[in-house]
Amino acid sequence: MNKLLEIKNLNTIAEDDNDKQILKGLDLLINEGEIHVIMGPNGSGKSTLANTIFNSPRYIVTEGEIIFGGENITNLSTDKIAKKGIFMSFQTPEEIPGVSLAQFLKTTKHSITGEKPNLYQFTKDVENKMNELGMKYETVNREFNVGFSGGEKKKNEILQMLLLNPKLAILDETDSGLDVDAIKTVSKGINLYKNDKNAVLIITHSTKILKSLKVDKVHILVDGKIVKTGDSSLAKEIEDNGYQEYIK
Repeated sequence: MNKLLEIKNLNTIAEDDNDKQILKGLDLLINEGEIHVIMGPNGSGKSTLANTIFNSPRYIVTEGEIIFGGENITNLSTDKIAKKGIFMSFQTPEEIPGVSLAQFLKTTKHSITGEKPNLYQFTKDVENKMNELGMKYETVNREFNVGFSGGEKKKNEILQMLLLNPKLAILDETDSGLDVDAIKTVSKGINLYKNDKNAVLIITHSTKILKSLKVDKVHILVDGKIVKTGDSSLAKEIEDNGYQEYIK
């Protein structure tokens, strides 16, 4: 298997929190074709890791590097990182008044690929993907995420992932606050996206989203470091026993 994402000795501080160190020598390797899961108690650095991969200005890398597809992307701007083929869904998706979902999807696709999508084919692709996710097609005319329920917003994130078809999808608590049916839809979207050449990194507190997925590795993140890595059974262990064993 080919390496897709390799993180070496990553140390970060939070610029908006008195330069507090959050990630403390974190190492992670994700190969093509794999699904990885990161779990950990609140404040352990899970979302910080996702945002650092995307070079969020809130977090400063003080040591270490992020290698994607063999290229060091540690200091690339966020838009260039996205164009390299990394996608990220958010815990709380943004609302954009005045911009329809259709406009957003077309503009994003154009921005990532550098080419204007064929309108007819793109419309058919959107319609097909929405049908697969159980979304009503007329939703494309609504303002982006405005007035959407939590489940609709999360489905919208998965729709974007399917249409952009990135090399790596980072899903930051996409299952948070969803009911059973919505979680099944998100899992279905991940399975529709997943192939032997891409990869998924799921950040979650729950094992519900994992039940329909073939997870390759589960990582436990505590106090800025990965303290244990295992297979899907590790997630079940955490569900049963919590993180106490790993908290010093």
